[in-house]
Amino acid sequence: MNRGITRFNDTVDEAVLVPVATAYQRVLPSMVRTGVGNFFGNLGDVWSFVNSVAQLKLQNSAETFMRVNVNTLFGLGGLLDIATEAGIDRHDEDFGQTLGRWGVGAGPYVVLPVFGPSTLRDTAALPVDRAGSVLGNMNDVAWRNSLSFLEAVDTRAKYLRAGRLLDDAALDKYTFTRDAFLQHRRNDVYDGNPPDDEGGK
Repeated sequence: MNRGITRFNDTVDEAVLVPVATAYQRVLPSMVRTGVGNFFGNLGDVWSFVNSVAQLKLQNSAETFMRVNVNTLFGLGGLLDIATEAGIDRHDEDFGQTLGRWGVGAGPYVVLPVFGPSTLRDTAALPVDRAGSVLGNMNDVAWRNSLSFLEAVDTRAKYLRAGRLLDDAALDKYTFTRDAFLQHRRNDVYDGNPPDDEGGK
């Protein structure tokens, strides 16, 4: 089933996201695209702060709180990433990582339609991530959907070259993507220092 959904996602990606992301990359200057990415990164930092607090990561919480305030107040609402220039690190945290932090195992690998690679734990966390995000709390449906699509296009544009390299290099794209995703998420949960055995999932 996972491979079938992967093929469906690849078809949608090639038919919709890749052409739109390519046009987006060609039409908009790099400075504008950077501003768009910074804006969505700042929105994401708000939810990262909540999850850092939930994981009792006090330093990460303080730094993320500072990032949001600095970039919002002095970075034109987040269009400029003043915080990174000032040496305040970004810490990406989501509810799936919070669950992992408190001992919930990743569960089996699954591929979701449109959303792509996930685990059972991350899939269960998706509705919470959406409900807790700034975009998820926007009342205007048209604006919420438009901004969500823009965020997806901006993210896809950043990985256009990597996607082409993967298509050319990977003997089994599905297996490579699965293994890379699981390792990446495991590193996320353990902040880059996962235990040697799977008992710490």
